Amino acid sequence: MGTIAVVKPGRKNVPTTLDPDTARQVAVALFNHVWDLLERSDRGPHDNDEMVHAAHASRYHWGRVGGPVNLARGEWQCSRVYSVLGRVEPALHHAHRCLDIATAHDLGPFDTGCGHEALARAYSVIGDLDAMVHHAAQAHALAAEIADAEDREILLADLSRLRVRSA
Repeated sequence: MGTIAVVKPGRKNVPTTLDPDTARQVAVALFNHVWDLLERSDRGPHDNDEMVHAAHASRYHWGRVGGPVNLARGEWQCSRVYSVLGRVEPALHHAHRCLDIATAHDLGPFDTGCGHEALARAYSVIGDLDAMVHHAAQAHALAAEIADAEDREILLADLSRLRVRSA
């Protein structure tokens, strides 16, 4: 068996951060990896765990080197992952974080709409039709304000796939 090195937290000779360019590359690569996992139809429990960890790792790195838009989108992706996995409490937490960041930093209708879409999706997981419809309506109203056609279609496509899960 190999030797496992144990490093105590706070050791000065162990780097705890990456240089900004590397951190950006890692954040992007992990974000895209999560999308690859989300799109797989044959995802297993190991893949689901990897998806959760990769989404959080991407968001962590964006927290070090990104701006508000990166933070909001990272929170949105965490919420999406948890919604897909049927884990409502963290899905709602990250959806609220996404919307809070988008609103606080006036990120515009796309990111604010994505926050409402994330909330609608999370509420669909627990079958809260009223909350889902409310946030979906907010997202649809914001989609109408999105100038970029591709961004508008991304949000509308996500909204079109909302379904209330049956218990």
